[in-house]
Amino acid sequence: MSTTTSSRGRRRAPTRMERAAGKAAALQKPRVILALLLLLGLTSVMLLDGYLRAEVGGDQRVRDGASGSKVPDKILNGGPIISFRGGQATTTSVPAKTIALTFDDGPNPTYTPQVLKILEKYDVPATFFVVGSMVSRYPSIVADMVDQGNEVGIHTFTHVDLSYQSDARIRREMTQTQLALAGAAGITTTLFRAPYSSETDAIDNYSWPVYEKLGEEGYISVFVDTDSDDWKKPGVSKIVKWATPSGTSGAAVLMHDAGGNRDQTMKALPAYIEKMKAKGYTFTTVSGVLETQNTAARAGRQANAPAGATGGQLQGVNQNGTDRLQAAHREATGTTLYEGKALVAAVAVAEWTVPALSVGLVIVGVAVMGRFGMMLILARRHYGQRNRRRFSWGPTVTRPVTVIVPAYNEKECIANTLESLSRSTHPIEIIVVDDGSSDGTSEISREAARALGMTNVRVIRQENAGKPAALNNGVRNASYDIVIMMDGDTVFEPDAVHQLVQPFADPGIGAVAGNAKVGNRDTVIGAWQHIEYVMGFNLDRRMYDLLRCMPTIPGAIGAFRREAVLQVGGMSEDTLAEDTDITIAMHRAGWRVVYQEHARAWTEAPGSLKQLWSQRYRWSYGTMQALWKHRKSLTDKGPSGRFGRVGMPLVVIFQIVTPVFAPLIDVFTAYSMIFVDFQAALYAWLAVLGIQLVCAAYAFKLDKEKYRYLLMMPLQQLAYRQMMYLVLIHSCITALTGGRLRWQKLKRTGEVGTPAGAGR
Repeated sequence: MSTTTSSRGRRRAPTRMERAAGKAAALQKPRVILALLLLLGLTSVMLLDGYLRAEVGGDQRVRDGASGSKVPDKILNGGPIISFRGGQATTTSVPAKTIALTFDDGPNPTYTPQVLKILEKYDVPATFFVVGSMVSRYPSIVADMVDQGNEVGIHTFTHVDLSYQSDARIRREMTQTQLALAGAAGITTTLFRAPYSSETDAIDNYSWPVYEKLGEEGYISVFVDTDSDDWKKPGVSKIVKWATPSGTSGAAVLMHDAGGNRDQTMKALPAYIEKMKAKGYTFTTVSGVLETQNTAARAGRQANAPAGATGGQLQGVNQNGTDRLQAAHREATGTTLYEGKALVAAVAVAEWTVPALSVGLVIVGVAVMGRFGMMLILARRHYGQRNRRRFSWGPTVTRPVTVIVPAYNEKECIANTLESLSRSTHPIEIIVVDDGSSDGTSEISREAARALGMTNVRVIRQENAGKPAALNNGVRNASYDIVIMMDGDTVFEPDAVHQLVQPFADPGIGAVAGNAKVGNRDTVIGAWQHIEYVMGFNLDRRMYDLLRCMPTIPGAIGAFRREAVLQVGGMSEDTLAEDTDITIAMHRAGWRVVYQEHARAWTEAPGSLKQLWSQRYRWSYGTMQALWKHRKSLTDKGPSGRFGRVGMPLVVIFQIVTPVFAPLIDVFTAYSMIFVDFQAALYAWLAVLGIQLVCAAYAFKLDKEKYRYLLMMPLQQLAYRQMMYLVLIHSCITALTGGRLRWQKLKRTGEVGTPAGAGR
C-alpha cells in the first residue's frame, strides 16, 4: 500500500477519503473525455450543416466587363462545350435541330422530382449540373436522376464563383462534389459548369485559368447557347421563347430546377419540349453531343482518361454503354465510394440533428425566459412579504442552539470560522467534528478557541468517514433542539445565527436556508461566482420559498430542527448532495423549509477552474442522485406528493434540463453569426444578455450588493457559463453511465473573513 507524509514528517497510510478520491479521479477522466467528444461531435455537425448552406467567404462574382484578352479567340467564338486534349483546348457545338437541355443549381426536393417526371413523360434526357451540398442533402433525388438515364455534372459544392478562389478552394469544391455524387449515386463525372457562367464569349482573364486547370485534370466545361432566364420569372411564354434557338440551330439550353421559385419553369418545360419536338428537334445530353460530333475522339478520351480527374476521384471508364453510366459518368469505387457514403451519412445526421436542435432551442428559450419571469415576479412578491412591517415568524427565538462545523483538513480556514462564531449575538454551542484530518485541524481549533476565550467549543475527532458522517456525529452530540450546519471554510456575520433561527418560532418549520455569499470576490473567478450566487441561488431560493418547495439547504449556512433531522434518518451517504437529499426528505416528511435572506454567511469560493469544476460537478451530480432517490414522491400523496409534483419538476426543468440544453443558445448564436446573419445574431445575443442583466441587477438590489460586479457579466456569459454547461453535461454522462464520488476537499486559502459593512 502506498503511503503519504504527514505534517510531522511521519509516513502514514492514505485515508479512506484519499483512496476514494484517487479512484474517483481515475473513473471520471473517461467521462470528461466523453463529454468533450459529445461537444466536439455537436460542433462538427453544426459546422457541416452550415458549410452545406454557404461556405464562409469568397463568394464574389466576376465583375461584368472584365477583359478576355488572354482567352483564345477559338474559345470565345466557339461552341459551348470545351474539352482539353494534349494541353490544347477545343470546342464542340451542338448539331442542328438538337437540344442539349441542361438544368442548374439542383437537386431541389420540390422541383427536381417534377422535372424528372416531365422528362420521363416525354422520353427526354437532360444534363443536370448539381451543387454538391444539395446532392449530399438529397442523395435519393440524384440517384433517381441517374437511374432515369440523365447525366450529371458538377456545379461546385457551395455554388461559389471559382474565378477568384485559391487552387486549394477550387480542388475542395470539385472533390467534395465528386464525393457527394459517389455517395448518392455511386458515380463521379467529368462534366463541369461554373456558377455564374453563360456563353463562351463571356469567359475572361479571371475565369479562363480555372477552366484550363480543370481541363488538364480531365474535366469538360459546359456553357450555354440559349438561356431561358427562368430565374427572372418572366412568365411561361417568355421562358419558352428565350429558350428557343433561332432557325434550325442546335443549342445547349439553360434552365433551373432550384435556386428559388421555379413554378414558371415547371409549366414552361412541357410546353417547350412539345414545341421543339414539333419543330423536328431531338433532345440529348452533353455526352450525346460529343458522341454525335466525334465518336472517335470520345473513344480516345475514354482510353486516355486519367485514373482520377481530381486526384483520383474520376474512376472506371464506362465500357458497358448502359443508360445509367453515361459517357461522362465514372463508376465510383474503393475509397471514393466509401468516403462518399460517409459524407452522405454525416450530412443525413446533420440534416436531422440541426432541425431537432432548433426545436430544442425554442423550448429552451421559452424555459429560460419563463424562469427569468418567474424569478422576477416571485422574488418581488417574496421581498414584499418578508419586509412588511408586521411580518413575524412568531415569538422571538432566544434559546441556545448548536452550531456543527464538519472539518476535513481546514487548517487555513477553521480559525477564521471560529472567530466569526465568537462574535455571534445569539447564544450557541459549537461542535467541530474533525473527519480524520491530517493537517492538525483539531489542534488548531482548540488553540483558536483558547485564544478567543471560547468555552462553548467542543472538538470531536473521528476516523475519516465523509461529511455526512461528520454531520450526523455532530447532531448526535448536540445539546439543543436546533442545529446549525456550516462549512469549515465559512464565516458568519454576527447576527447570522439569530436571524437564521427565527423561523423556528413556527413549529411547522423543519429547516431554514441562509444567504451564502462569496467572500473572495475580488478575483475574476470569484466575481463570476458572486454574480451566480446572488442572481441564481438567491433569486431561485426566493422563488422556491414562495412556492414552498425549497430543494436545497446550502451546506455553508443552514439550520435544522434536530427532531426533523433524526426523523428522516439524518444526513444520508446515498448521494453527493447530502444537503439536497435531506431537504427533499424533510419536505416528504411534512416539514416546511424556508429561506431567511437576512442570515448571511461568507464562504470561500474555489479559486481555480479545476477546483470550481470539481465542486460544481459534485453539486450537479449529487442533485441528480437526490432527485432519483426521491423519485417516488411524484406519485406519493400528501406533503411528499406535493413536493414531487411541484418542486421536483421545477428543479428538473430549471436546474438540469434547461442548463443542459442552454448551450444551444450560444451554439446557434455562433452558427448564425458565421453562416446566417452576423448582425441579427449579435443583436439577439445582446438582447438575451440584457434580460439576464436586468434580472441580475434586480437580484443585486434585493441583496443590497454593489452593482460594479455586474461589469463582469458579459465575460461571465462568454467563458464561465460555458464551463458550467460542460460540468453539467459531464454530470449527466456520469449519471447515465454510473459512478460514485465521496466528499471532495477543495484547496482553501483562508483569506475570507467577514467584510466590514458586508452586503452593503
